[in-house]
Amino acid sequence: MTVIDSNSPFICPQWPAPKQVKAYSSTRLGGVSVSPFGSLNLGAHVGDDAQSVTANRKLFARQIGMPNSLRWLNQVHGCDTVRLPSNKVGDIAADASFTQVKQQVCAVMTADCLPLLVCNEKGTQVAACHAGWRGLYDGVIESCIAQFEATEGLMVWLGPAIGANAFEVGSEVRLAFIDKDSCAELAFKPSTNEGKWLADIYLLAKQRLTRLGIDQIYGGDFCTYENEEHFFSYRRDQQTGRLASVIWIEE
Repeated sequence: MTVIDSNSPFICPQWPAPKQVKAYSSTRLGGVSVSPFGSLNLGAHVGDDAQSVTANRKLFARQIGMPNSLRWLNQVHGCDTVRLPSNKVGDIAADASFTQVKQQVCAVMTADCLPLLVCNEKGTQVAACHAGWRGLYDGVIESCIAQFEATEGLMVWLGPAIGANAFEVGSEVRLAFIDKDSCAELAFKPSTNEGKWLADIYLLAKQRLTRLGIDQIYGGDFCTYENEEHFFSYRRDQQTGRLASVIWIEE
């Protein structure tokens, strides 16, 4: 179980990553934004005051000692992965980023969707991945992992996402996942609302990772929906801020 420090604006993954791999996930604490974005909103696309977002990003970067090389993605709930650094000017439409370059920060933003941080045992390759149910179904995890030289020795940390008791989906979502992998049935249980199901996005991700031969999987014990004190949740609040999960290779 990951213990969240009530006074800290970020979470340090509890995983055996090499010491040169730096990884963090933000909470909603310690920023300057006001309701409904209170307070450490890092999303510039949600209607928050632009100056507040800029200030929050600087605060978060300073708190974790992040290099000035972060490249935010235009996340589209797809399955594309971009290799960083990129020469592309402007927004990069992708839901995962990968790098082998030291001091290059990979990052994803979430507010219920699942962030995955990935590294190899040598600490020479890292990635950040954004997996909502659509991206998860379409193969964003597979796209991200395919960037690594080998799956052997990879480790993955599953960051703050909506929990299995709160993520309600329709029958069509459940059937689509089961049609792709019969084991996915274990990740769904009936909701109290007729025709609806509660999905365990953490288990669905673990199943995909296991099929890829990855067994070093950590985290996955959060619920953004239920933990209003620490996390933004789109399902809970609709208009809300965004968390960030970041990873890089230190010099």
